[in-house]
Amino acid sequence: MKKLITVFLLLLAISVQGQTSTKALLKFGTITGKVIDATLNEPLPYVTIVIKDNTDKVINGSITDDNGDFKVKDIPEGKIIINIQFIGYKTVTKEVTIDSNNSKIDLGTIALEEEATGLDEVTVVAEVSTIQQKVDRKVITIGKDLATTGATASEIMNNLPSVSVDSQNGNISLRGNENVRVLVDGKPTNVPAAQLLKQIPSSSIKSVELITNPSAKYNPEGMSGIINIILHKNTKLGFNGSIDLGLRKEINANFNSAIDLNYRNGKFNVYGNYGNNIGKSDNYGQIERFDDNTQQLFDFNNNNKSHLYKIGVDYYINDRNTFSIYTNQNIYDGKGSGSTDILFLDHDAPNFRQVFDNTNDNNTSSYNTSFKHDFEKEGHNIVLEADYSLFNSDEIANFRFNNAPNYIDLVENDRKNVIVNLDYTNPLSESVKLEVGAEYRVNSSDNIYDTTNANLFDSSYEYDRSIYSFYATYGKTYEKWSYQVGARLEQYEVEANFAQDTQENAKFTDEQLSIYPSAFVTYNASEKNTYQLSFSRRVDRPGLGQINPIREWSTPRITSVGNPELKQQFTNSIEFNYTRQLEKGSLTAGTFYRIINDEINRSVSIDPEDPSGDNILLSYDNFDKNSAYGFEASSNYKPVKWWNINASAEYYFKNVKGVVETENVDINNSNFNFRMNNNFKVTKKLSLSLFGMYRGEDEGLQFIRKPMVLVNTGLRYTFLDNKATFSFSYNDIFDTMKFEFDQNRPYPSSGEFNWESNAWRIGLNYRFGGGKYRALQRKRRDNNEKSGSGGFI
Repeated sequence: MKKLITVFLLLLAISVQGQTSTKALLKFGTITGKVIDATLNEPLPYVTIVIKDNTDKVINGSITDDNGDFKVKDIPEGKIIINIQFIGYKTVTKEVTIDSNNSKIDLGTIALEEEATGLDEVTVVAEVSTIQQKVDRKVITIGKDLATTGATASEIMNNLPSVSVDSQNGNISLRGNENVRVLVDGKPTNVPAAQLLKQIPSSSIKSVELITNPSAKYNPEGMSGIINIILHKNTKLGFNGSIDLGLRKEINANFNSAIDLNYRNGKFNVYGNYGNNIGKSDNYGQIERFDDNTQQLFDFNNNNKSHLYKIGVDYYINDRNTFSIYTNQNIYDGKGSGSTDILFLDHDAPNFRQVFDNTNDNNTSSYNTSFKHDFEKEGHNIVLEADYSLFNSDEIANFRFNNAPNYIDLVENDRKNVIVNLDYTNPLSESVKLEVGAEYRVNSSDNIYDTTNANLFDSSYEYDRSIYSFYATYGKTYEKWSYQVGARLEQYEVEANFAQDTQENAKFTDEQLSIYPSAFVTYNASEKNTYQLSFSRRVDRPGLGQINPIREWSTPRITSVGNPELKQQFTNSIEFNYTRQLEKGSLTAGTFYRIINDEINRSVSIDPEDPSGDNILLSYDNFDKNSAYGFEASSNYKPVKWWNINASAEYYFKNVKGVVETENVDINNSNFNFRMNNNFKVTKKLSLSLFGMYRGEDEGLQFIRKPMVLVNTGLRYTFLDNKATFSFSYNDIFDTMKFEFDQNRPYPSSGEFNWESNAWRIGLNYRFGGGKYRALQRKRRDNNEKSGSGGFI
């Protein structure tokens, strides 16, 4: 640890020295002035001053103080464009030239006039979604077309390039791999991703960032990358909000609603959010085994209620210091029931029936606080953030059989996460930026399993993990070229203890120091063509469900447990991306290649606890070096004014390794996916949408999943001066979305699972608040205001 701290302090010293030496080589000027309200002749505090060069690139800036005065230093010589802008007022633009004879410029008194009307929407949402390829991520801005297609984040994720959501268990994957981290506004959460995505209203999502090759600044966990969900933030003054209501139905009715409130004035911004998802769902399917001519019939029912709250306050101490605090509270009440039947079709053995019901209640509490200090130079800042979260879950499962003893399982899970970040950013010059930071993470989990089953055993599992990280990135921009290089050092420490009746306690420890480099090179050939090459090293650390030796779930013939001996898996990834701006849209295309060491994958074996030899045990193991590569393309195109197309396609090649019984299985597999979303604007208020998806055949260790096809349609109508939106959608209109498979290992079989995909949905969104914010009113309150930070999670 001492060595890592020394490296971090050295990087900070280099940044300060670099800034000093850079300033010595450049000539700088200073601009001053005073801003007032043109009508009231009163000073306007906290007006934004933006300094740009003659290419419209932002080079510096500031804000006015309580007396309306401003002073901007360190402005490079040359022609300068100055924008004086404030919410609710017309922007004033001035041009000046800084040289050796004119380095100190006083603009005098600048009078701002109010806009004719105030803002009348809480957020501005584009009609159609767009896709942008940025330095280290692909950004999909969620327009009204995608927000209409689903009530929750989970439903619209399948519309995004490279992303898939399993409709049965809710697991999310990126480029066909479930080893992906899901963040909300750049922050992790203790809420399971599948549960979280069903609780975030689609209307709350501003954009989704697909970070498939993250820089060293980011936590390196997640083999296939990071999915970061960015939520809308309220930018209006005064009291504002929005309300969402939704109803979805095929067999069962499901309700969702959300309310977002924000009050912003003076030095304080207060916000609160509430969202819920309430309803029942049915899943059903069958598996036919050909070796013993049996048929398994499954029928599962769920009745879930989830409630998500957020309350927060931003305190703007002054123009350079901001303090924020918020809490998230998630309450989940899950009830499930179902039956599994095994039918023996060609002999007289009695049929087997398992009936179960369970309750799974879990609560998550998160507390976050942050402090940001802005130095005088634009973009020069330091941020300290701390996050503490708790998760507790209690499950009671009752299993009943027609020809075997009944039993009850009791499972308790408690988790604690602590994250402390320190990030420092310093633009050493107009074209050079240095970022350094440190992070401390600790995760602890306690799991207790009690059972009345005479063939199973009570057990407990304790897991503690600590990670110490230091990172640095350095970037430089030329006329057409730019690059960024970086590295992250992480010290990883784990200790786990497993106790089970009838056997000795088992202890597992691991400790490792690793480095994760990253590099990006971008070439802007022209305004329409951009090329980028990137490299990163990442790690996939075993998840709690993968290492927990306590039984995760079971059916009469399948049991799933974790493997506490799993090691970390490391991935080296290289990507090439191309972006082309078209006359009526844009096109992004790319290819990737990754090498995976000690790959974590499924192992399938005959359950040693089953004397009949008919039951399967699912677990995980580490395997040899593996590789994967693929091609992707996406486009946003508008052939005519009333028709907009978003389309994407992916073609992946991967090698799957694992163990089935004693057989080492090595599968070369390819997978093709295609999506297209069409938005048709009928009138200014009415638009129609048509979405189609094809998910190609995919082969894994156990089975070959057959192709999946989905077609959705919908409409959207706005009214009440665009403050309200009504939407209707009909999903899986041809009832083709199902999970079909053929299986060869360890037994030959085939099967099919279905869920409530052929459903209709109606939704209503209403936005309120806004108005003018005059200087006279401002004097009666605190003299500060900035953008809010509301939103779920």
